Amino acid sequence: MADENQELRKAGLKVTLPRVKILQILEASETRHLSAEDVYKKLMAAGEDVGLATVYRVLTQFETAGLVVRHNFDGGHSVFELERGDHHDHMVCVETGQVIEFHNDQIEALQIAIAEEHGFELTGHSLVLYVRPKD
Repeated sequence: MADENQELRKAGLKVTLPRVKILQILEASETRHLSAEDVYKKLMAAGEDVGLATVYRVLTQFETAGLVVRHNFDGGHSVFELERGDHHDHMVCVETGQVIEFHNDQIEALQIAIAEEHGFELTGHSLVLYVRPKD
């Protein structure tokens, strides 16, 4: 819990029990991409008394503070993942909703080259590939 308290303070957030509990869930989850509803269900399963509105509010505060990244995969459904400083892209299975992270140096270089060809400097990007299992 001391680590979570330090992370919250470092991000400029006051340490509150709901923030600590939500951060612990994000850190302990085997699934790196969680919706607010997923976080809420995990809180309920752990016997925590935190409302869904509080979960949404805290996740938005975490996003503003740079603790989490919000992704809007498949139809605007938001999921959150802890910001770990490692750039990666995503594949989303259209049949199962599974999110697969990947990094490819060739894709990264190509995006930089494309921006430069058009007279720009790449400052960031988000790449999501929507996939389905091969038959």
